[in-house]
Amino acid sequence: MKSIVWLVKWLLKAALFFTLFAFALNNQGDATVRFFFGYQWTAPMVLVVLITFTAGLLLGVLGMVPRWWRQRRDAASARKLSEAAALQTPPAADVASGSVPHGL
Repeated sequence: MKSIVWLVKWLLKAALFFTLFAFALNNQGDATVRFFFGYQWTAPMVLVVLITFTAGLLLGVLGMVPRWWRQRRDAASARKLSEAAALQTPPAADVASGSVPHGL
């Protein structure tokens, strides 16, 4: 069963690669990117698309970094608080003595 899953994964990866490769071959024409003040840049369209995708990906990751840091800091402080609370709680009531905890 594992070999079938492994084969399906590789087939999907190969299909994705060949789809992207065909996209690159079909978009070899030049694209002109016009900036402000009359500056322009001419490059193959696939290169422009790849650079734009990479820039968007990096911008998205950089936008998420502050939230990641905040969540890591909050998780670390919550972990420290739970460890401190675990050290301060009294041991559980002995069930053999006949007392049932929490009225159950």
